[in-house]
Amino acid sequence: MKQKTVFVCGECGYETPRWMGKCPQCGSWNTIVEEERVSLPRSAAVSRAVRLGDVTLQEQSRISTGIGELDRVLGGGLTSGMTVLMGGSPGIGKSTLLLQCAHHLCAKGTVLYASGEESRHQIRLRADRLGLGEGVLLLCENAVEAVLEEARSKKADFLIIDSIQTMFTEDAPSAPGSVTQIRSSAAKFTRFAKETGTPLFLVGHVTKEGALAGPKVLEHIVDTVLYFEGDRQEGLRLLRSEKNRFGSTNELGVFEMTDKGMAPVPDPSGLFLSGKKPAPGCAVGCIMEGSRPLLTEIQSLLCPSAYASPRRTALGMDVSRFNMLLAVLERRAGLKLSDKDGYLSTSGNLRLQDRGADLAAVLCLASASCDTPLPPMTAAIGEVGLTGDVRPVGQMAARLKECQRLGYTTLVVPQGVKPVPGLRLIPVNNVLEAVSLVLYPGEK
Repeated sequence: MKQKTVFVCGECGYETPRWMGKCPQCGSWNTIVEEERVSLPRSAAVSRAVRLGDVTLQEQSRISTGIGELDRVLGGGLTSGMTVLMGGSPGIGKSTLLLQCAHHLCAKGTVLYASGEESRHQIRLRADRLGLGEGVLLLCENAVEAVLEEARSKKADFLIIDSIQTMFTEDAPSAPGSVTQIRSSAAKFTRFAKETGTPLFLVGHVTKEGALAGPKVLEHIVDTVLYFEGDRQEGLRLLRSEKNRFGSTNELGVFEMTDKGMAPVPDPSGLFLSGKKPAPGCAVGCIMEGSRPLLTEIQSLLCPSAYASPRRTALGMDVSRFNMLLAVLERRAGLKLSDKDGYLSTSGNLRLQDRGADLAAVLCLASASCDTPLPPMTAAIGEVGLTGDVRPVGQMAARLKECQRLGYTTLVVPQGVKPVPGLRLIPVNNVLEAVSLVLYPGEK
């Protein structure tokens, strides 16, 4: 058994043979701590390689959590031995959602909820407020060995750890929450889940930048990484999958925080639409989050700049993408925007990562520039290139169906989209055509 000392950054997991005040990878100060590494002797048992075609496939049965939106993000539910890491800012609802999940899972087996942060009375008060049953096994303990011993003695079918930063193991000499403790504790819990086939939930704290606190290797140990997003002052919560070995990473779960806990929102498009009369600087686009089409309202504001360099702010869209669309509008559509401050925002803190929202954002900015609202019940779908051309995007049929379901009758789309009965399609080749046909329909 060999032992060596390395220094590891607590924010990003960067390793170095000597101590540094500033991490060269993430730029954080005073986050590099000492860690002891032990090299175990090689086992006498030798693994043998097999042909890929000789590997037998086993059907993975899914276990529903009882919460539809959580099942969607997980890829259809839990699988045997699946380890899930859930992150999010304090107070956003991680513990509430997992307590609700534990309540539903009690019907399928024994659930052990191990908390290292709250007392039994605090968790009981939350359960009473949410109207949950009493079937969950509760353990207030932060020693990894004690939690695993209790899980084995109670023959737990599901294990929830809240949170991994509060746990410590006797094998690591450092304090709870350190890089060594988080790595060692997560590895022990994961090993238990894989050996026994017990689905495992780990709650992880996040840093002020929104990343999971602790080494990034924690994300590589688990099978699935989920992030909670949303404003604590608002009721809407978005659950995204950053990594999933058993499903898609593009799915989105939408919840609403109520006095009875996290309420799934199976039809979230209505939450992202205001339903008000058309106003200048507003447009509706349709994006895809995995297999789910979502309609969202985009709002923009343009005003003369008081400075030599105009301010550009985008909430929900990448700022560089926002600047590119402004440049395309000025160059290809003839709108004077270089001397104006530009602001763009999406409803519900929804992130416009799908390029299919480009055309809606362009029409929104053009509407704000001309101070002319778009026609009622009009939506736009399409990607915008640097030449000003409007390109088709994937899953167009699903997008059109969602727009029609919510009552939109006119859609601005790229050329070549197949007609849909009941929908008036306006095919365009470039942004100049789109702006002219929508904002000035009577002019030639």
